[in-house]
Amino acid sequence: MKRKSIGYSLILFFFGVFGLVIYGAYSPARKAQKQQIVCFKFKEGTKNEAIEQHMREFAALKHEIPQIISYTSGKTLNGVSGSSSDYDVMHYLTFQSEADIETFNKNQKQQEFVKNNRASWDKVFTINSDIRQ
Repeated sequence: MKRKSIGYSLILFFFGVFGLVIYGAYSPARKAQKQQIVCFKFKEGTKNEAIEQHMREFAALKHEIPQIISYTSGKTLNGVSGSSSDYDVMHYLTFQSEADIETFNKNQKQQEFVKNNRASWDKVFTINSDIRQ
């Protein structure tokens, strides 16, 4: 009788684990509804090492601030007919709500990033928008 109970318990356990795996695979991920684009122009003479440090530190915010759903970045390209961009790098962040954007902007880690890197910036442009589905 005891062996039978253990066998049934194991079967129920495996079905429970299987159910949790299936639920996790098919449960909807957080849906991005807002985005923030942050563009930076570095001061003339800023060393490439400082720019790369800026890029690494901004990217690290994705892992430190849970409100960020996704993050990408890159150096800007020349515009139409070869015109140069007004900014050197861009960061694209997505969030669920405007409140999440506010939380990000007030986050201590983000504030530290600004404090540590602002000396190398000539100008910064930030724009927030809805994401059209």
